[in-house]
Parts: sequence; structure tokens; C-alpha cells
Amino acid sequence: MQRTSRLKRELQMLSTEPPPGVTCWQTKERIDELRAQIIGGSGTPYEGGLFSLEINVPERYPFEPPKIRFLTPIYHPNIDSSGRICHDALKLPPKGAWKPSLNISTVLSSIQVLMAEPNPDDPLMADISSEFKYNKVLFVDKARKWTQEHAVQKNTDVVEGNKENTPDQRSSSRKRESVGSQEEGEESAKKTCV
Repeated sequence: MQRTSRLKRELQMLSTEPPPGVTCWQTKERIDELRAQIIGGSGTPYEGGLFSLEINVPERYPFEPPKIRFLTPIYHPNIDSSGRICHDALKLPPKGAWKPSLNISTVLSSIQVLMAEPNPDDPLMADISSEFKYNKVLFVDKARKWTQEHAVQKNTDVVEGNKENTPDQRSSSRKRESVGSQEEGEESAKKTCV
């Protein structure tokens, strides 16, 4: 009962006063399954991208953190290939920093900060972490390419109309984008060789 009333308040707050660059909504009729989207921050390799996330709220919420994962592929040292996120706010103490005073809005904002400022010392993806530490130019280039390929929306009415892309729309837009990102990759390869 506490979970339901708290989630209703949080969803109301998220719809009236969402954090900048973050949206969150309830899926279907289930209040414990939410979806969110985070806009990639300007000046980051994720700029221009719209990243979808899945949020599952456990029975014991707010005494347990929500389970959040990226549905949109993202090249990041703290996010693995299945979308799981390594972040203190998503784990219980002593290893984590989740407290019942935190809410979904603050967690989504902290994930947005993590996107802009990766923590290579606590990685989920060791190879991406070492790339971030020792070859930042390559990391940024790959992260931008992934953003272009997976997170840039070419068909804006799909995003506004459905809040999510269907698999057919995603694959067809990836095909269109792959041609553009190939050209961009060749262009940036020329720049780095000079």
C-alpha cells in the first residue's frame, strides 16, 4: 500500500515537474512497471540521443531501490551490454547508497549525471573503462557512433506518438542511420590521422 501511494505521488511529480532532460511514465495498468527516457547531455558523446530505460519497482519500495536498466544500447563503462547500470544509488548499503528518502526522479537525474561523467574506477565493462582512461579519443568516437546508431531519433512522431519505438521502426531507422554514421566515421578517421 505504501509503495502504491508513494509511486502515485512520484509519477505526479514527474509529470508536472520532471528533471530537465528526463521523462517517466507508467506502462499499461501496472504501477510497478515504468518507462523513462533520458536525453543525452550537451557536450557529451551522447548528445542528440534519446535513451529509453525500463524501471521495475520492487514490492518493498522505497526500502529497496528500483531496478533500472537501459533499453537503448549505450557505450559506457558503467552500463553493460544488457543495459544494467553500476551506480551506488541502485544498490542497498553497505555496498550501495540507496535510502528510502531517494526517489525515482533523483535516481534518473543521477543516471543522467553518470552518463555525462562516467566512473571508470567502478566499471561494469572493463574494456570500455580502460579505453575511457587511456584512449579517451577512441572512447568518445565509439560512444558517439553508438549514440548515432541506436539513440538518435530520425522519425520524431514515433517518439511523441508512442513514447517507444517498435522493433520494425528501430531496425529501419538503424539501416538509414548506418549509412550516415559510416560516412561520419570515415570523416572522423580522416581528422584523427591528420
